[in-house]
Amino acid sequence: MTLAHPTNLRGHPLSLAIIRADGSSSPVAAALGRDFKGRISLVIYAAAVGLAFVSPWIAYALFATVSVIWFVPDRRLSRQ
Repeated sequence: MTLAHPTNLRGHPLSLAIIRADGSSSPVAAALGRDFKGRISLVIYAAAVGLAFVSPWIAYALFATVSVIWFVPDRRLSRQ
């Protein structure tokens, strides 16, 4: 499910379009749920880009944090 992966900037609008077209009871909507990891990842990425001008090491740490967050298996896709 690479295209619908929440941190993929091209896939996020695609998954939203699928949910809008199929409704909130679609399998994609059920699989994504609230998408906390995807939303927090985008916030951390945005912060990392902004903080890269202050200190690249802070940005590296934030990028590594997102990697660790996504290293943990996502339970919402394994439920089905």
